[in-house]
Amino acid sequence: MHNVDFPTPKRIVYLAIIWIFGAVVLSYPFLFPPKEIDLFDEANIAPYIEQEMPNFAEIESIVDRKKAFFDYLLPAINHHNKVILQKREFLNEIRDVINQDQPFSSLQQKRLDALIEEYRIDPDEDLVAMIARLMRRVDIIPVELVLMQAANESAWGTSRFAQKGYNFFGLWCFKKGCGFVPKRRNDDAAHEVAKFRSLDHAVGTYFRNINRHYAYAELRQIRLNLRNSDSKITAEKLAKGLKSYSERGEDYIEELISMIRFNRKFMSL
Repeated sequence: MHNVDFPTPKRIVYLAIIWIFGAVVLSYPFLFPPKEIDLFDEANIAPYIEQEMPNFAEIESIVDRKKAFFDYLLPAINHHNKVILQKREFLNEIRDVINQDQPFSSLQQKRLDALIEEYRIDPDEDLVAMIARLMRRVDIIPVELVLMQAANESAWGTSRFAQKGYNFFGLWCFKKGCGFVPKRRNDDAAHEVAKFRSLDHAVGTYFRNINRHYAYAELRQIRLNLRNSDSKITAEKLAKGLKSYSERGEDYIEELISMIRFNRKFMSL
């Protein structure tokens, strides 16, 4: 008969500590993943600080509600436009390198690859054509247009999609559980109203949607034409390229332009 040496309570605690420590060490790369390389230096861009969302429905004064709405969204919109302008500077730098028939540095190649992936450019396309396509997509969206689309789609921030999921732009998603199921959705429909983790996430998704989705190619062409003619990129002109944003088509565009003109006096831009 063998004597069984049961561990004492102290030994059990000791062994448990060793086991936990070992598990943490082995799982370190997963618990604390290394910080991703920031491919685009935002040192010259003021950091965006997320603010608590106001309950816009509780603000009785229409003027005060609009001001609160603009004050809440404007910092995020400005931040994303500044980041985009920095990326355009990089693309101009890449053009210079190509024109001088020089090779890309390792960092330049990584940055270019990141933009190709982000803006869904065919990596097998001719390099010069690829840069031209990127320049068409990597560009600003006028603040007035972003604000008025947000106001239109979210009823000035009072919709439940905005209040509970930061969806100010009526954006859809198609994976079950990705957002809110609309109350008036058709039985055979599968879309949901997207839910975002923050305002920054929502605004960034809106910008990418406008700048790379095929439905808004007309807006991007209008913007490119304005660039090529050294004309100002305005909200009213780009709004004409949003025919596909709403089933209402031209009526939606006319309403947006009317909102832009009427609410300009309330925007502290």
